[in-house]
Amino acid sequence: QVRLAESGGGLVEPGGSLRLSCTASGDDFEFNAMGWYRQAAGKKRELVADVGSNGVTRYGEFVKGRITISRDNAEKRVDLQMDSPQPDDTAVYYCNADSGSSSYRTEYWGQGTQVTVSP
Repeated sequence: QVRLAESGGGLVEPGGSLRLSCTASGDDFEFNAMGWYRQAAGKKRELVADVGSNGVTRYGEFVKGRITISRDNAEKRVDLQMDSPQPDDTAVYYCNADSGSSSYRTEYWGQGTQVTVSP
């Protein structure tokens, strides 16, 4: 089975920098999109950013140029950097990856890592 291992969450100060990493393990396969979502308390899970297998990047509407995402296909790893995080960025961040096609797509999720932005 596929496992998405997440790291980098924790307590960060407003205006600092946040970096999250996700590495997939398990059977040898290729993903389509791979990236990060987040879910704040009482809110719907939303896209932060992800990268397709073709290198096309999607960003959440809140990003405002603060997000940098990179994907290493050989290592099956995706890294997320957020500049100037604010308290509103506090959420559980989930690594996400999918494989297959529109008819046979399989989606994988990490266990989630808590990010808390506070002075």
